[in-house]
Amino acid sequence: MGTYHPNHPDMIYPINYGYIKGIMALDGEEQDAYILGISEPLEEFKGKIIAIIHRNDDVEDKWVVAPENMMILLEEIVDKTHFQEQYFDSYIEM
Repeated sequence: MGTYHPNHPDMIYPINYGYIKGIMALDGEEQDAYILGISEPLEEFKGKIIAIIHRNDDVEDKWVVAPENMMILLEEIVDKTHFQEQYFDSYIEM
């Protein structure tokens, strides 16, 4: 949250975004995850997967993670991840 994309310095992450340690994605890197429901920058987080964003035009999916007892609506996931997902043909599985 509040940091720049490593390949696109004009893109600032409005939400927490990171990876799941020890779980490898199809791109050969650790699994990426959007973290919703937390309004301050995080170093680490433990929560639950509430959705998966499948990209039809990319090899990797993005996991959506939230605090254990928090429900987040589909519309909020779409809104919060739009800053990056707008560049991909994707759909959300909840």
